[in-house]
Order: sequence, then structure tokens, then C-alpha cells
Amino acid sequence: MPFREDQISRYSRHIILKEVGGRGQEKLLGAKVLVIGAGGLGSPVAMYLAAAGVGTIGLVDMDVVDVSNLQRQIMHSEKTIGMPKVLSGARTLERMNPDVRVIPIQDRLTAENAMDMFSDYDVIVDGSDNFGTRYIVNDAAFFLQKTLVSGSILRFEGQVTVLEGHTDAPCYRCLYPEAPPPGLVPSCSEAGVLGVLAGTIGTLQAAEVVKKILGIGHLLTGQLLLYDALAMSFRKLRVPKNPSCPLCGPAPTITSVSGSSEWVCQIPAP
Repeated sequence: MPFREDQISRYSRHIILKEVGGRGQEKLLGAKVLVIGAGGLGSPVAMYLAAAGVGTIGLVDMDVVDVSNLQRQIMHSEKTIGMPKVLSGARTLERMNPDVRVIPIQDRLTAENAMDMFSDYDVIVDGSDNFGTRYIVNDAAFFLQKTLVSGSILRFEGQVTVLEGHTDAPCYRCLYPEAPPPGLVPSCSEAGVLGVLAGTIGTLQAAEVVKKILGIGHLLTGQLLLYDALAMSFRKLRVPKNPSCPLCGPAPTITSVSGSSEWVCQIPAP
């Protein structure tokens, strides 16, 4: 498609990259990405995707902006306190880039609505803050054969991985077959979280999404990237597909989306 003059200027630093070029920018403008959670991780993910020119961004969150969010949830401001996060986020993204269509979905993601919610999108980004939702997101992405970019944070540590359980790569249940009992892992409100940590992990998630859309580089598929902000260290762990996985293994026992979003802001031990 022909670019407008303002688009050539806006995306010029992409277009001059031989790995992106005009065709790559067209792919970004035509892509549809669904971001689960419009908070700490969802904010940098959505903002960098909007800046990159991803044409359609869906935001899923049922919460409203609270003053305690502003330390890390950079899509929001004091002027949007009390506003639904998806509407506050949509306002920010649309002001950043008028090329982007933002679809705010102010609803709780459930096992019943996840498949319908995901079906129109190319890539799913999980920025949720609880194990139950992560299992729902994983299962729906698996059954719809969607690439899932997953991130999580707590205190000074974060994790990023790309899950493609419908291929020979692992799914979230390969990494964490069962969630810990509620209360075993502290929440962010109990243990705290470094604000800029959300920016680091969310930006890494956005990079994986852009690479997936463009078909360039090596994704974190089958790998878990661990980040420690205090030590300023990164580690990669290889994660094989679990042959006994109840979802993506050869003898699955999970045949429909399952999970419930009841436990908040937790990061599992690798």
C-alpha cells in the first residue's frame, strides 16, 4: 500500500532498516495484537506497539485507574484516576499515533469468553497479574493456534517467554503444570514491585511481538528469559516441551479452556 508523506516521516527509522523496510511496515500496520492487562506490563507493550504502527491493538482489563498504579503504569495519569484503564489507555495510544485503532474491552477474561475475544487477533500478549488468567490465556491461544508472548514481574525480578504450544514448542502448562495455592506467593501489594521493572519486561515483550509480525530474528520460543534488576543480569533457560503436558502433549486431558482469575500479581519460581 502507498504510504502517506506523514507516514514515511513517522516510520522512516523502520523503513531504512533492511530487515523491516516498507513491506515490514505494511505488515505492522496490518497487524492485530491483543494485550491482556492495561497495567504495568500492558502499558509499555501497548505504547511501543502503537509507536511502531501496529494497526489494531485490543486492550483487555476490567479495572479502573488508581493513584497506586501511577508508579509503573505509564499509560495512565492523575487526570485519568477513576477512569477504566482500557479507556485511559486508548486515549493515550490514540494521541500517540492516529494510525492505530484501539479496541478497549472492559471485561473480565474468562474461560467462557476467551476464545471469542482472541479469534480476530494475530498475536496475544499476556500482561496479566495472576496465575488463573495466565492459564486461560495460554489455553485459548493454544486452541486457536496463536503465538502468545508472556511476561511477569514481582519485586526486582521479571520473566519473558514466547509460547507456541500448538507447534513443537512448550505452552505455559509445560513450564508451570499447576498454580501454587492462593496465598503461597505474595502479591505486588504485599511484596512490592520496582516501577521501572515493568518497563523493562514490557518492552522486551513488545520487541518479541514486533519480531513475530515481521518474521525476523529469533524469538524466545522454548526459552525463559529471567531478569534481575538488582544484579542487572539476564539469564536464559531452555524450556523443552513437556511430553506429559495435559494440554499440548500427545495425550491431552484438557480439551477446553480452563482457569479462573482469582490470584493477583504473582511470579512463579523458574
